Amino acid sequence: MRPRAAGQPLRGNLDLPETTSKKKRADSVGYAIVGLGGYALNQMMPRFAESERSHIAALVSGNPDKLAKVGDAYGVPADARYSYDTFDRIAADRRIDAVYIVVPTGLHADFAIRAFAAGKHVLCEKPMALSSAECAAMIAAGKRANKKLMIAYRSHFEPFNLQAMQLMRDKAVGQLRLIRTEQSYRLPPTTAAENWRVSRALAGGGPLEDYGLYGLQSALYLSGEMPESISASTFRPAGDPRFAEVFAHVSSHWRFPSGAVAQLATSYDSAGTNFAHVRGTTGALIMDPATSYSGQKMVLESGRDRRDFNPGNPTRQFAGQLDHFADAIRDGKGIRTPGEMGLRDMRLIEAIYASARTGRTVRLNPNGTMRS
Repeated sequence: MRPRAAGQPLRGNLDLPETTSKKKRADSVGYAIVGLGGYALNQMMPRFAESERSHIAALVSGNPDKLAKVGDAYGVPADARYSYDTFDRIAADRRIDAVYIVVPTGLHADFAIRAFAAGKHVLCEKPMALSSAECAAMIAAGKRANKKLMIAYRSHFEPFNLQAMQLMRDKAVGQLRLIRTEQSYRLPPTTAAENWRVSRALAGGGPLEDYGLYGLQSALYLSGEMPESISASTFRPAGDPRFAEVFAHVSSHWRFPSGAVAQLATSYDSAGTNFAHVRGTTGALIMDPATSYSGQKMVLESGRDRRDFNPGNPTRQFAGQLDHFADAIRDGKGIRTPGEMGLRDMRLIEAIYASARTGRTVRLNPNGTMRS
């Protein structure tokens, strides 16, 4: 029987999405996957089979049983399986070109800085970190090591969102007037001890950094502007163990230099939705769902005219993201979602929380920092 190549999933051992394997290029980039949680196992790792220039070279996990099971399923050699304690040994592993950090947010900065010290490039899940200071430290570490840093903003590689960006550049709705986004779902009963997403030390404020970050990103890449001011509010129901440490809802109102506004909402305690609505002087662009793993829908309305778009398979976003970073590593191409973008977004998140905390509108500099 023909042996399975390292980094290719073995069906039957794990409940993985079906994928179509592509032939790898000779200069395929070897990734060490840091963290074997649900998103890594169910979304990203199976998509390596669809990429042309990326493969799984190593695994890093704090769970020995999971490390063994996943390593066997993907054909990762035993000597390419690392614990969190032995992570720094990746420096000597020439099979690893880059690490993909998929651990809880509160651990991103530490693993990124250690990966750079080990001489590896870094692809980091969103949000980049828990503070702008941590983001800046990650960027600085990458520059010291002369290695690349990319934030895994998958929507920048998804056909519907890419089409929406082009439509907005083409003034398909006329002059922009309003953007509304909402990303919400209802968490089941849980506590910070059970679910890292409701732990302030690991997740920050909660839904904004997690699901709401897609709406924040949408407002930026659909408007093509940075806000000049933000006002915001937060809500945490009393006595609910889910929200002992994080917020249940976060909403904000942005004003752009053009005069357009954006209204963003996100929640861990309301019926699920994921949309972006854009209204201009001549029409409206409606994305619902807007930033899902799959199933996107998009409509452009202008007067009585209605145009539905189907620019491609949304699941391309995963392999596209991987190979984009591989192109940057191998060919020196620019990165579409660099660390500086993650830093910018964290500054906006900090401004949202500052406004909610003080009850005042926060004015911003063009780079997202708050004016004194």
